[in-house]
Amino acid sequence: MAARAAVEALLRERKLDRTLTSTLPERLGEDAVAPLDTDALDRGLAGGLPRGQVSEVVGPASSGRTSVAWAALAAATRRGESVALIDTFDRFDPPTAHACGIDLPRLLWVRGQAVSKTSGAIDPAWLPGARAVNGPGTFVERVIDRAIKSLNLVVQSGVCTVVVMDLIDVPAAALRRVPASPWFRVERAIEGSDTVVLVIAAMPVARSAGGRSIVMSAGSREAGTGHRNDPAAPGGRVPVPVWKGDHDRSRRLSGVRSMATVNAARWSHGHTLVTETRLVNAV
Repeated sequence: MAARAAVEALLRERKLDRTLTSTLPERLGEDAVAPLDTDALDRGLAGGLPRGQVSEVVGPASSGRTSVAWAALAAATRRGESVALIDTFDRFDPPTAHACGIDLPRLLWVRGQAVSKTSGAIDPAWLPGARAVNGPGTFVERVIDRAIKSLNLVVQSGVCTVVVMDLIDVPAAALRRVPASPWFRVERAIEGSDTVVLVIAAMPVARSAGGRSIVMSAGSREAGTGHRNDPAAPGGRVPVPVWKGDHDRSRRLSGVRSMATVNAARWSHGHTLVTETRLVNAV
């Protein structure tokens, strides 16, 4: 105990006591977080996504990753803030986003390259598997590199307070080849600012020390989908649809229920909660 007290006193003397977990509040102040305006997620996040930090939403397909990111963008635009989306593979659909509550005039949409649209008309050196001598070699790697550079430019401007980086469709092998240095530069650029960077991907990519990791799962381990004629899915986690209507002939799908676990570097355990993705008509 004496040695620990001596170390803590030395850290305070050098003004490094902010690294001590004993000095960190259980809940950040209202100005230090960006709420998602979703009760379950905001409770699990202790108020919202911490500003000045890099957080991430990871999970398999159809687990609600994009819904969480769009909830953060919609909540920020409702507060009158400017937001940005780094759309690595050009998957963003503005009509659907508008139907989900995102104020499009307040959104900076940085469009990436749709791989499926250009794979037959690009430089052969950019094709998957063909590596250049210097710099990112494959086409996918070049697209990721441009997206990360765009993220750096956006956060350095300080204009957008919520910036989402969409890496959902990036292959796991390509994600693992991304060096850590770009994420360190992003963390340094937003440290102490009001900016939230949220990365959505299939696997953990980047989270700063004070950021949050939201791990989504496809549903629950309970069998069945809520319809009396639906067979149970064999093993593992299965999506849980939410139905609207009492009669079988009038019943229609209104959403999908997912599970989420929120983790942080200095939390002793994660918070597990239930989220629900609502279907909207964007036509």
